[in-house]
Amino acid sequence: MDIVYAVKRSFKRQKITITIERDRRVVVHAPNHASDEAIARTVEAKRHWIYEKTRDRQKYKTRPHPPGKELVSGESALYLGRSYRIDIVDNESECIWFDQRFLIPASLAHHKKNAMREWYIVRANERILPRVVKQAHALGVSYGQAKIVDNRYRWGSCTVAGNINLNWRLIKAPIFVVDYIIAHELAHLLEPNHTPKFWNIVKIQVPNMDKARDWLREHGQILEEEV
Repeated sequence: MDIVYAVKRSFKRQKITITIERDRRVVVHAPNHASDEAIARTVEAKRHWIYEKTRDRQKYKTRPHPPGKELVSGESALYLGRSYRIDIVDNESECIWFDQRFLIPASLAHHKKNAMREWYIVRANERILPRVVKQAHALGVSYGQAKIVDNRYRWGSCTVAGNINLNWRLIKAPIFVVDYIIAHELAHLLEPNHTPKFWNIVKIQVPNMDKARDWLREHGQILEEEV
């Protein structure tokens, strides 16, 4: 059976690597000078690995993207791994505020989801990015820049330029999960591939790595909701 894959080339990349996206897409990352034949040989050599990864029933369940909850009084929303009540309040403010519950002004009635998403993004910048600085210092690595991004199918990435991108939806997860994703991406600055050495680096940085991975397998779909 032929393997369908996309190729992403970069002049900064030194060798061919393969990643499996959370939607089961196979992506080959290759140097600009790599020939199509060399890429095809690499894919063929990794055929068994690709087959196993794309059929991981826990990580890659086939299911529709979750629609998200209605933002109405009495519902709840996640923040740092806990569910907090939502209350619609009679207020003309243009901002959502948080006080052990989400208080959403009635004036935002027609764009509550956008307002909630913006609230999450602001919190992600405030709470997650400083943890990147702290972990990078602990690992003794330097990165280009760290950014909060919108990516439905990846929790984080480390670019060939050494930049760290983190999904804003992580702000819904417990801190130990956030720390695991940060450590995972920073570890790529020391070891590009998912080798035993790579996982040892992550585990030393985040001892409860397995717990974090289990949490993501079980609750990842909830993080992917619109808000």
